[in-house]
Amino acid sequence: MKKLFKLLISPITQKYWVADALFGSIRFICGMLLTLDFGSSKFGMPWTSDGQNLRLFEVAAWFPEDVAEYGGVFALAPVFFAWMGAFSEAVGGLFLAFGLNTRIAAFLIMCTMLVAIFMQKWGGGTWGMLPAMGFLWISVYNLHLGSGRFGLDFLIAKKLN
Repeated sequence: MKKLFKLLISPITQKYWVADALFGSIRFICGMLLTLDFGSSKFGMPWTSDGQNLRLFEVAAWFPEDVAEYGGVFALAPVFFAWMGAFSEAVGGLFLAFGLNTRIAAFLIMCTMLVAIFMQKWGGGTWGMLPAMGFLWISVYNLHLGSGRFGLDFLIAKKLN
């Protein structure tokens, strides 16, 4: 189990630290944008405009309805898939930004972006797909590289060695 954990978190470092810094800055910016701009909108606010209180961390009411419209397996459990999508964008984006469990977060984000591209954005043309495609590309190379030397995974892997 420890060997699998080390394999998941041990990042690939580049020959020069500048390359790791570039990858790290892209990872941080995209992770924070994903969390703050895309993921947070999937959760309801603590209160509604009519003053009615909502439970903290409740998925916004519109999101499971959108997920159910995808049909197939998504229509069977729209709340579950809405939670998974919101979680991977909000929490996975934070993990990606700070380089913590980078490969797992990148995998979740990759799956979410593939669903977003093919189930939600496909009919709208390339321009509408660009944000999801951009996050998909970032998650693919982070799935391979991990956090690099500017992430929490690097510090944890260093401590394990």
